[in-house]
Amino acid sequence: MAPIALFTYNRPEHTRRTVEALARNQHADQSTLIIFSDGPKSAKDVSKVNAVRNYLNSVAGFRSVEIVHRSHNRGLAKSIISGVTEICRQYGRLIVLEDDLVTSPFFLHYMNEALRLYENAPDVISIHGYVYPVRERLPETFFVKGTGCLGWATWQRGWELFDSDGSSLLAQLETRGLTREFDYDGTYPFTAMLRNQIAGKNDSWAIRWYASAFLCDRLTLYPGRSLVSHIGNDGSGRHCRAGPEYDVTLTAEPIKVDKLPLHVDIEARAALARCFREWPHRSSPASSARSFSRYVRRIFSRSGAPTRI
Repeated sequence: MAPIALFTYNRPEHTRRTVEALARNQHADQSTLIIFSDGPKSAKDVSKVNAVRNYLNSVAGFRSVEIVHRSHNRGLAKSIISGVTEICRQYGRLIVLEDDLVTSPFFLHYMNEALRLYENAPDVISIHGYVYPVRERLPETFFVKGTGCLGWATWQRGWELFDSDGSSLLAQLETRGLTREFDYDGTYPFTAMLRNQIAGKNDSWAIRWYASAFLCDRLTLYPGRSLVSHIGNDGSGRHCRAGPEYDVTLTAEPIKVDKLPLHVDIEARAALARCFREWPHRSSPASSARSFSRYVRRIFSRSGAPTRI
């Protein structure tokens, strides 16, 4: 089984729900769990960080559990970039979760099956566990260009393509005339989010991961039914305001992983674009448009200051 990297900070209840769901997964008892506990950013965070760490000492149900305590606060971006780099070098592949992601019992099976099936397919950069709540019925699995960040996996060969230089990524997108495609045909301003990262308005690792894969024409495998639920959309996190509008129902059945042709599923990609474009019309008020914009922005700006688009 691929090792699992879990990144935690100061939310003990979210961390507990994330770990307990993961422990109920098929193959959890055969999996190595490596937990990165970031240090407190200020004195007011010490008690919550300590509460998380006290809970982590009780975690069981896995083949082995390793806890990496950071002595100082790195922030999510640096923590993920360094942690993923370390584990990829040691194991060659990994599964990545954050402390506000509840998984289906079939998550680990899907991840490991897909990692094995596409290990020698260099066009595939990662595996993703979450899928947006689109209206349409999606294929069992499908490819889109780029990456996601809500429960994902990769190999060392994939992570080696990660470019932390946002300015370089933006220059390539603009020089090659790819910004509209990068923005899902203009349905969501991911390019603006990258510009905000360059300007220091966010410190998103995820937008750089997406851009890195996109520019290399690499694919990510998605499930047709979500294996991950984002429970951080409750006002508890730095980028998380309350609201259940974007919850997904975890699949009650396993996702069957079969080898697919290595190209973008045009219809599935169009469904995602329609989700971005049409969301405001599902409930009419303009506030829905702003709310959805904030939600997607939070997913790709999961560290640093809030962005403005």
